Amino acid sequence: MSHTTSSAPGWHELAEPAGLDLLARIATAHSAGTSLDTIGQRLRKDGIEPSMIAAALTQTDLRAKAASKFGPVASALLFTRAGLEQASRAIVSDLHAARFAVAGCNTVADLGCGLGAESVSFLRAGLDVRAVEIDPLTAAFARHNLAVVAAEPGCGSATVTEADAEHTDLAGIDAVFLDPARRTAGHRDTRRVSPDDYSPSLDFAFDAARSAAAGGVKLGPGLPRELLPNDAEAQWVSVDGALVETGVWFGAAARPGIRRAATIIHRDEVHELTGAEDAADAEVRELGEFIYEPDGAVIRARLIGTLATQLHAGMVREGIAYLTGDALVPTPFATAFRVLEELPAGEKPLRKELAARDIGTLEIKKRGIDVDPSSMRKRLKLRGSQSATIILTRVADRHVALLAERVR
Repeated sequence: MSHTTSSAPGWHELAEPAGLDLLARIATAHSAGTSLDTIGQRLRKDGIEPSMIAAALTQTDLRAKAASKFGPVASALLFTRAGLEQASRAIVSDLHAARFAVAGCNTVADLGCGLGAESVSFLRAGLDVRAVEIDPLTAAFARHNLAVVAAEPGCGSATVTEADAEHTDLAGIDAVFLDPARRTAGHRDTRRVSPDDYSPSLDFAFDAARSAAAGGVKLGPGLPRELLPNDAEAQWVSVDGALVETGVWFGAAARPGIRRAATIIHRDEVHELTGAEDAADAEVRELGEFIYEPDGAVIRARLIGTLATQLHAGMVREGIAYLTGDALVPTPFATAFRVLEELPAGEKPLRKELAARDIGTLEIKKRGIDVDPSSMRKRLKLRGSQSATIILTRVADRHVALLAERVR
């Protein structure tokens, strides 16, 4: 991150010995079954500054929430609410670190390191980290976090400098990583900004990543594709069905012959579809027994045609990201549905058909149809005891409503 902000009273003290002791005291009492409200009351009776108590109790809650991203070490780290929301999941940042390790890098500059989520993975990959963060509170928390992890066996060394990423000396650095701030300044309740307002700027981030032997830039998954540089590998990553980032990789961090990659992480397993360029879409074909909904990473990477070849499938219609085929081909890159029958596309006859089948719980999937599934579900007023999936799309020149079931 590269915005400077002020923080609420009591937060800076959390990174100091008195604050860390207070957090340890709260953790001990809370793990013994005492509620945070009761702990707060006891601390106030002991004369602890109210702002310190409020900050420490909030930090305790953030540590609990951070466990899903950082694992057990979260209980020893420090977080801000906004920083935690923006931090990479460990399994994703581990993939970033692996690129630099495979490229033979020794030292990586993490410019705009935030709380240090990426640097944690860099350290555990054996890399020495030179982290830079302009926000004073975030830099203090990152300094604490990286010191905790650097003490683990086999980890690299770490320094955190409070400075502007755009004025950092990169001499002696062989890898550069940037995660430009894509939200307004602050430690909580931030909002997204357009690519023109990223900090540091996209142009600086790309140039800095190019300047080293290996470079990477982490961006949001919805980055307009026209902003992608032609000399880099672009990688879209999804975790358990949620598209989480676009990675842009330069130099030795980019893989030879690969310019497009869709990386799917599901239940901690990593699967990847790659290409030297955008794939041409598959031919349109008649509706088969199965419909495949490609993962968002595959769609963003424009590798639907590559996936269609693997599935022996075709497009249901030009420009619509559904594939269809006659045989079921298991794949981590798409969700498969078995088409049971075609129902009327109009809402009134559709409601009658669903009611006749005793359907009360309805999943509505749609592409190429201008309809809000939530509003439509309310209008259908279903009351049955069964559940079903409806796929609303276009086949040839007509709208269709397909009764389907997910293939597990």
